[in-house]
Amino acid sequence: MVRLFLTLSPAISRFNLYPGISILARNNNSLRLQKHHKLKTKTPTFSLISPSSSPNFQRTRFYSTGTRISSLPYSENPNFDDNLVVLGIETSCDDTAAAVVRGNGEILSQVISSQAELLVQYGGVAPKQAEEAHSRVIDKVVQDALDKANLTEKDLSAVAVTIGPGLSLCLRVGVRKARRVAGNFSLPIVGVHHMEAHALVARLVEQELSFPFMALLISGGHNLLVLAHKLGQYTQLGTTVDDAIGEAFDKTAKWLGLDMHRSGGPAVEELALEGDAKSVKFNVPMKYHKDCNFSYAGLKTQVRLAIEAKEIDAKCPVSSATNEDRRNRADIAASFQRVAVLHLEEKCERAIDWALELEPSIKHMVISGGVASNKYVRLRLNNIVENKNLKLVCPPPSLCTDNGVMVAWTGLEHFRVGRYDPPPPATEPEDYVYDLRPRWPLGEEYAKGRSEARSMRTARIHPSLTSIIRADSLQQQTQT
Repeated sequence: MVRLFLTLSPAISRFNLYPGISILARNNNSLRLQKHHKLKTKTPTFSLISPSSSPNFQRTRFYSTGTRISSLPYSENPNFDDNLVVLGIETSCDDTAAAVVRGNGEILSQVISSQAELLVQYGGVAPKQAEEAHSRVIDKVVQDALDKANLTEKDLSAVAVTIGPGLSLCLRVGVRKARRVAGNFSLPIVGVHHMEAHALVARLVEQELSFPFMALLISGGHNLLVLAHKLGQYTQLGTTVDDAIGEAFDKTAKWLGLDMHRSGGPAVEELALEGDAKSVKFNVPMKYHKDCNFSYAGLKTQVRLAIEAKEIDAKCPVSSATNEDRRNRADIAASFQRVAVLHLEEKCERAIDWALELEPSIKHMVISGGVASNKYVRLRLNNIVENKNLKLVCPPPSLCTDNGVMVAWTGLEHFRVGRYDPPPPATEPEDYVYDLRPRWPLGEEYAKGRSEARSMRTARIHPSLTSIIRADSLQQQTQT
């Protein structure tokens, strides 16, 4: 069973919903690119906007990378203002999400369909079943997002959708829906990098957060330390060599017989409150590696062996365990959590030093992604950040996990500077090949952070977002 629920984050006090927004949206022509701005594709590698169609647009080149750079700066283009309204669609993994966000940061709606029941049934994400679940609810989720915002597709300025990284079967569902909406209503479309969205949603929450800043992005599939120089340009300081921290939390929860309906992280965090965090001696991963990369596969093995040594039966839920058995499980949960976060602390501390060498003006560090909802993680990392004289920025929990708000906001940021695709055709053949990027690096690797344990030939199916944008910008400069 797939559960559907609507959420608006109460933690973001500045995002007030105005009853008259639908009237404003329908009456303000600057909210969207007008339909008579025709985009004529001349070759598969670039498209041209007719210069005579509007005084607000000059000739621009649309690259096969999926990024078009407008020749007009934001301040000179009246279509790029705070009244923009973008629909964001997210289906990269196991949650179907959509949201509508205005350019001034107002979250008009947020809708998420959870696949928690499937996670429990299959003990994790099953790609084919996840795809089918997305397909069943995607139309309803998007429609509910529009209805909750009291808008229709005609009121939108653009559609933003996650195109990677993620599970290709799942990504395809969201991209297909986004292109259908954009094509039927002649809307520009913005392909969004999932991890960049996790980082940039913090800028929606914290008005003082400006580039450059640092970000630690932690979730079930990713551990990523990046230095954000400016929009679309990142240096990767560290990443995961094997398993990410969220995967380690999920497996630990499963082996301890915890309730997986809320995912493993919250379940382990709750049980850990009852345990002694120093009772089980786990080794901190990569203790002697002087880089900023992460590895949780070894810690997972240590946890599994400790569980076997205590003869804990995962088939027996913790709610039915004896007092002694529950105490053993709690001790393992607390000890695992302490060491897992110690690994984050050590790598973050080194990464901050590296980042300050590259960008001495850094003032903030963002922590986002599903695991960033963990209160213990936030507390421990806040100590590290404050010791480095930086300010920690964490989105509220509802914006840390995968959501449509982060996609819509990231789409807005790129749309404002002219990075978007023209409206797709209203109808596309069934065998149309979508631009999906299951493995898509965010930034270029920092020399000190390279790991011999990873094969970048395998990991890099697509050029990084940063290299794409830099190449396009360089080409723009040579043409002017």
